[in-house]
Amino acid sequence: MREEAEWVNKLYFGDNLSIMRECLQDESVDLIYLDPPFNSKATYNVLFAEKDGTQSRAQITAFEDTWHWGEESQSAYERLIRRSDKLSDLIEALYRFLGSNDMMAYLIMMAERLAELRGLLKPTGSLYLHCDPTASHYMKLILDSIFGPKCFRNEIVWKRTPFSGSSKARAKQLPKSHDVIFFYSKGSHWTWNAPTVPYSEKYLRRFKWRDERGCYRKTLLKTYSERTLEHLKKEDRLIEPERPGAQYSYKQYLDESSGARQLDDIWTDINMINPVAKERLGYPTQKPESLLERIISASSNEGDVVLDPFCGCGTTIAVAERLKRRWIGIDITYLAISLMKTRLLDTFHEDLSPYEIIGDPKDLSSARALAAENRFQFEWWAVGKVGAYPAQDKKKGPDSGIDGIIKFFDDKSGKPKRIIVQVKSGRVRVNHVRDLIGVVKREKAEIGAFITLHPPTDPMKVEAVKEGFYAPKHFPQEKFPRIQILSVEDILAGKSIQYPRLAEATFKKAQRRYKEELEQDELL
Repeated sequence: MREEAEWVNKLYFGDNLSIMRECLQDESVDLIYLDPPFNSKATYNVLFAEKDGTQSRAQITAFEDTWHWGEESQSAYERLIRRSDKLSDLIEALYRFLGSNDMMAYLIMMAERLAELRGLLKPTGSLYLHCDPTASHYMKLILDSIFGPKCFRNEIVWKRTPFSGSSKARAKQLPKSHDVIFFYSKGSHWTWNAPTVPYSEKYLRRFKWRDERGCYRKTLLKTYSERTLEHLKKEDRLIEPERPGAQYSYKQYLDESSGARQLDDIWTDINMINPVAKERLGYPTQKPESLLERIISASSNEGDVVLDPFCGCGTTIAVAERLKRRWIGIDITYLAISLMKTRLLDTFHEDLSPYEIIGDPKDLSSARALAAENRFQFEWWAVGKVGAYPAQDKKKGPDSGIDGIIKFFDDKSGKPKRIIVQVKSGRVRVNHVRDLIGVVKREKAEIGAFITLHPPTDPMKVEAVKEGFYAPKHFPQEKFPRIQILSVEDILAGKSIQYPRLAEATFKKAQRRYKEELEQDELL
């Protein structure tokens, strides 16, 4: 039994399965939206290739969406088939069909989490799963086995890319321009605010006639009775046939409509985020805020709890905050957590509701534990703590000696200056500082920062001091050490990198938004 806890308006850093099981309360969430990585970077031939069980265990890292069959997948499979329910029957059948390959590893990972998510929903709650054709057919089966076919509400087709006739040609197949969003409710009664969209200009142009009452269009009377005809004549709305044998019409006035039509399950009015849009933050799988506004508005009310267990750059929680919902975000990469912190602050400033980050290191011992478990996550955490952005995914290329970069402005030229950040979780020596000095000179950066989990040695400090100071022209009274060494203990105590702070440009700033905007839009 999970303990009662104040857990809303929280960002969790860690594996969402463990967090959902250990930290969140059953039947406490009104709406779940999840946009898990699709496993779409690998081809079908790779996904369905048989594995020998020696591949690395399934693990999600920043911007990666590939899973491999290994010990973790095998253990999860055995846990699922011991459930003795429809989900276990389905997983066993899928395993017989697919075998121990990457696709099966992906489906097992998702099945465990979807089963847990259903338990978190209130009886009136709903879940929206965003996916693409790579695995959507399998995901629909898994959702049916967990929620039941009767709780399936819609398969929403989001046409994310308008076809212009210039889409990149593919060999003997059509261009891909849509995603699928599966909508399920937990029970037979669920929160629902039917979404509408304004009438199109093409529709409004049909109301081309006008009388003293207003604009109207001529609408055919397909079926009618004498009583209907008399009623329309009395109201001066009946239009006589222009020729014998033709049908009657009546005046349908524009002001009788609501000004909007109910939306169906094909969404063509929301495009992917424009490359130069203000809301684009550089996160590769970022979804447009308008898409989340529609989902959150339709299936929750003010004060409800919205959960995103794969929250990435935080679009769900940013929209939930603006629409006055409470929220929970979970992500397994500290890169995402850092981006969300910055996004929330840039978007809402003083309007931001209080929230807490849970799972990130708060003391030296937990920082050491993170480094021992996953040094890449430790590096992302350390880089985020000093306000830098990660320079690369080091698992996908050679180490260039750059773990993070801070960009800043100290003059009016508009050209950013740079700080190179290196992070070391192991034992450190003076040659590490010399390496950083070489990278700073190679990259023509202004400052270099060395972050170390272990205390720096005296020779390291001496080597750093030898490099002197950076003195910006517009800060004549100030000097900043060119090479700065910070221990994790220093950072946890509040120490930061020293540099001119005329303006910073580490992360792209999120567009400033106000919680009242939605109300103003509705009034307009």
